[in-house]
Amino acid sequence: MPKRLRLTRRFPVAMSEDGYRRLKRFAKESDLDEGEALSFLFENFDRILNEDTFGHKLRNFQATLADRKK
Repeated sequence: MPKRLRLTRRFPVAMSEDGYRRLKRFAKESDLDEGEALSFLFENFDRILNEDTFGHKLRNFQATLADRKK
């Protein structure tokens, strides 16, 4: 029997405009709401992650983060 989807955690999230637009687009394309889309992404994180590029993309994001917060 499939596990029932229970959205039990709610937390304030700060997202960039680009990130939020991409989340909304993914949710719409997948016929999900934003919370369901985030749940899907994080529940399947290890399977959908490209390990070859993840570290590089994370370092680039971290390097530009301080400037992006201004």
